[in-house]
Amino acid sequence: MPHRTLRQVVEGQTLVSALADTTVRAAAISMASNNVGAILVVDAAGKLAGLFTERDVLNRVVARGLDPDATPLAAVMTTKLQTASPDKPLAHALHMMFEGGFRHVPVVDDGKPVGMVSARNALGLEIHQFEQELVERDHIAEIL
Repeated sequence: MPHRTLRQVVEGQTLVSALADTTVRAAAISMASNNVGAILVVDAAGKLAGLFTERDVLNRVVARGLDPDATPLAAVMTTKLQTASPDKPLAHALHMMFEGGFRHVPVVDDGKPVGMVSARNALGLEIHQFEQELVERDHIAEIL
């Protein structure tokens, strides 16, 4: 499997972020329109302050009966985050997700988010290359 860096994985990615005082509904609308499962919460200086995910909508808002129009992200976001540097390999982020039991790793440079690796999209290229290797291996086996 290639050893891509996180910088390569998030290259060209559109950052989806919001301020901590953004309402849950506004964040959910942004997540839906950008087809992402999490939104980076940043402070006024653009530094990462937290993360809000689709699971947070379910477990921290809906299940608790909170009003999404009145609840700010600051009240329901995760603030104790594990982040990764853009120069780390993809395997590092995947290991973090596996060990920590979460699905998103913010990629941060000098405290500012530069991207996000998710379990959903992290292995796209690797899966395609793996499938190609299987086809080649089957072809070689047929020749032998």
